[in-house]
Amino acid sequence: MRRCSRTACGRPAVATLTYVYAEQTAVLGPLATFAEPHTYDLCAFHAERLTAPQGWELVRLATHFEEPTPGDDLLAVAEAVRERPDPASRKPAVEPYEESHSDMAADGTDGAAGSRVAHLRVMRERRGRR
Repeated sequence: MRRCSRTACGRPAVATLTYVYAEQTAVLGPLATFAEPHTYDLCAFHAERLTAPQGWELVRLATHFEEPTPGDDLLAVAEAVRERPDPASRKPAVEPYEESHSDMAADGTDGAAGSRVAHLRVMRERRGRR
């Protein structure tokens, strides 16, 4: 679960703030699907009290932000894995590339008939100075 970007705030994030410097606009909307390097995640407390810098316009894409339900991220991953299409029934969008690993075949299988090696990648949040 992503946390508010404000210093010393540990509340869960519910909104994403983006600055459009060319138009001197601050855009506050629902929590983005992915954390981007030039956006700020805000909790409901900070999102409701946000003001734009002097001379800037503040655009609110939503007026009410709901706290995320615990486990939403985990449930989304479980649903994505559960709804995975059968690899044999679909044609790959690009041709498979040659693996450099000797224990894997070029088609992504581990060499055993009918088996496929599935991979999930953990993406860590990037917490930088803001």
